Amino acid sequence: MTDVEGTALFHKTMPFTERLGIEVLENTAGLVRSRIAWDETLCTLGGALHGGALMSLADATGAVCAFLNLPEGGQGTTTIESKTNFLRAVRSGHATATAKPLHAGRKVIVVETEIHDDAGKLVAKVTQTQAVL
Repeated sequence: MTDVEGTALFHKTMPFTERLGIEVLENTAGLVRSRIAWDETLCTLGGALHGGALMSLADATGAVCAFLNLPEGGQGTTTIESKTNFLRAVRSGHATATAKPLHAGRKVIVVETEIHDDAGKLVAKVTQTQAVL
């Protein structure tokens, strides 16, 4: 079920997510879930959802997770490192990203995001480091 408020917040703070059609499913400090629908305009010639679209999904989801884990006095975050391992293609349905904080410090926040397909198979794993602003 789509989190309408969370989706609106994603789109307001990161307009690119609206263009990609990202929907938020869950939006808490401990877990942020969002998804992107397979669409031929977001694919490679082989019909697989483009890695850049998947990375954008993971980056946005991880960024919100980091923001929700800001320390007292933190104003925001910015990605300073992101590592993606692609494991399989998405050729239909949705790609769903689930982000969890690994470390929420005063200067950096590390988030791990997994992307799964509709069958629950792991598509990509992303580790992201966010600087606290």
